[in-house]
Amino acid sequence: MSQLRLHVDGQTFRDSLNREIILRGINVAGDAKYPKTPDLRSHNPQQFFDADVSFVGKPFALEDADTHFRRLRQWGYNTIRYIFTWEAIEHAGPKIYDEEWIDFTIGILRVAKKYQFYIFMDPHQDVWSRLSGGCGAPTWTLYAAGLNPKNFKNTEAAIVHNTWSNPAEFPKMLWCTNYTRLACQTMFTLFWAGRDFAPKAIIDGVNIQDYLQTHFITACKYFAQRIQAAGGLEGDVIIGWESINEPNRGLIGIQDISSIPREQQLQLGTSPTAFEGMVLGSGKSHEIKTWSFGHFGPYQTGTEVIDPKGQLAWLSAEYDDSQHGWYRDPGWKLGECLWAQHGVWDSSKGQEILLQKDYFSRNPLTGEKLDYEGFTNSYFLNHYRAYKGAIRSVCGSTIMFCQPPVMELPPSSKGTADDDPNMVHAVHFYDGLTLLTKHWNRLYNVDVIGVLRGKYLSPVFAMKLGERSIRRCLRHQLKFLRDESLQRMGVHPLIFTEIGIPYDMDDKYAYKTGDYRSQIRAMDANHFALEGSKSNGFALWGYMAAHDHEWGDQWNGEDLSIFSPNDLEAPIRAFADSTRPDSTVRPRDHLVDMEDETSDSLKALTPPSTSSNFSRATLQPQQVHRAAEAYLRPTPIYINGRLKSYGFDLKKCTFTMRLIANQTAPSAPSEIYLPGFHFPIGETSVMASGGKWEIYILEFHTVKLQYLRWWHGEGKADIKIRRKKRTGAEYAALQKPHKTRCMIM
Repeated sequence: MSQLRLHVDGQTFRDSLNREIILRGINVAGDAKYPKTPDLRSHNPQQFFDADVSFVGKPFALEDADTHFRRLRQWGYNTIRYIFTWEAIEHAGPKIYDEEWIDFTIGILRVAKKYQFYIFMDPHQDVWSRLSGGCGAPTWTLYAAGLNPKNFKNTEAAIVHNTWSNPAEFPKMLWCTNYTRLACQTMFTLFWAGRDFAPKAIIDGVNIQDYLQTHFITACKYFAQRIQAAGGLEGDVIIGWESINEPNRGLIGIQDISSIPREQQLQLGTSPTAFEGMVLGSGKSHEIKTWSFGHFGPYQTGTEVIDPKGQLAWLSAEYDDSQHGWYRDPGWKLGECLWAQHGVWDSSKGQEILLQKDYFSRNPLTGEKLDYEGFTNSYFLNHYRAYKGAIRSVCGSTIMFCQPPVMELPPSSKGTADDDPNMVHAVHFYDGLTLLTKHWNRLYNVDVIGVLRGKYLSPVFAMKLGERSIRRCLRHQLKFLRDESLQRMGVHPLIFTEIGIPYDMDDKYAYKTGDYRSQIRAMDANHFALEGSKSNGFALWGYMAAHDHEWGDQWNGEDLSIFSPNDLEAPIRAFADSTRPDSTVRPRDHLVDMEDETSDSLKALTPPSTSSNFSRATLQPQQVHRAAEAYLRPTPIYINGRLKSYGFDLKKCTFTMRLIANQTAPSAPSEIYLPGFHFPIGETSVMASGGKWEIYILEFHTVKLQYLRWWHGEGKADIKIRRKKRTGAEYAALQKPHKTRCMIM
């Protein structure tokens, strides 16, 4: 069994020495959302509808993998959420798997293994597929569902960056609205519950639900089988598999499709009701309300007449299904709305008549009223069980990362058969106000989770004023999600598998000036929240190899990458020259009492000035890059005992940690990643409640990382690490515009 292997122990991860592990991770990489060939970054309209695509070369070239993984490891990340899409595996057609892409991916994973990452695999999707404005599912799935992606633009069944008249003017975050438009609503409804809500949708003798789910699960299983057969990856570096990214219920549980659901928080641009979307999808003109997103949320701006000019979002009756090799049942008629065929509405008399506004509000078999919670506990869990069974049939001991719908109540699985002891709750969280406005507002923010859980009589009471209150609110929301998970899903680790900030704030002000102070504040606030959440780690969103200042992440105008080739890296001295006597520190067997500024339980451990028996290899300077001050932070990685709390004060450059040690174990210290950017050797002060410690350099495969090892006694233990020389004025200077040249491509 590999030394990288970890296991789930209750609500923690532990290593072979029974130390608690914190996963300090990042998503690699957003580039995997779109094909390599042809170049289908979302602002590129050329060959968009070309079905002959290839993802070989994504997320980056094999010859560049060392560079990217070395950079991320040098920045202290020990975990990767590895992004892949269903489309990458099965883009050529049902059951036609891209063996070349699988071989390429195995090669990339082998490079990652050299850098000792923990990796869990993420079958990524956003708003179903690229052709409906996101990424994930193969093109042929839309045709299998009877939809015609070439007519999505005029019918507004989906708003797609590639087909926007002027891609440079694509409204920020407009892509998210596709979740509440016809194409995405239809695909997710069919995927989860086609048998119940679209019984006429039969293809190759099975309902479209079974057809879609079976192909998705089988493709992922085949991918897992190929990785397993390759050897040396599953279990050694791949610790787990996540369920489908950001599942959405589609139409399931909407009580009245003629109105906007109360729980729909985002309205931007045109905002049709589900019924209006069906009308537009049938080629009929309709007047739709328009919305914008301001500092206090969405507000109506007027109306707009959308005229599809007779184009249908559905395939014509003449469409030839044989080109895909499937057979569509004659009872499923092409050339008309699938939902009209099921009696939801009717236009046969020249007028659009809504017949069953509550068609999706109840389970047709049981009559049980559906809401998002009901969807999660039934349709979502049914799929998750099948997916888990398929992956576990290949990788029997793998950890399953269960990701329920974002921001919704998690499943009530505690104490049931779904309360899997080898499961992790995967959660996403973004500061919505900052993400949608692309501005770090230091004056006010909103407790979104509190609003969604009915904590306030009015959203007005959810307002948080002042930056300190905003930071605490973010921390409280993440802590609430951790507690809610324990109450509803049981005792499992929780990982925030997506969290991040937009870098193109304030009309790309930082790119024009080099001033990243807003990004530093926002990133620091998010990490402050993570550190106080009592979660078991995170995977920051994200890392994009092909980022540039003009198009950001190359996908729908998003710009969340912590890396960009356009930001020139400025060398900053991170480590003292290791030929200095105090560059590494031996453990002390006794304490030297000194006055502590903050706690009587902490005592200073004075490092000896004698030479060390550890490596003397000179470390290369680390680099400051895109607000790296905020994400290059000390983190406990191995805790010999139970972690109680930890945090990093960026302004004071001070790290604190509290734990409860189970037993004295000199051979198994607690270990803290200690970035030399903040804590250069010779300028770092350590105070601990007892035991002995050392600062040492961990070397492996061209990477050198600074860690602090701490051998502590049994029971409560505290440690504080601080930069000796950083002052308030120095911190203020640190946040001034970087004196590096920025390029706008």
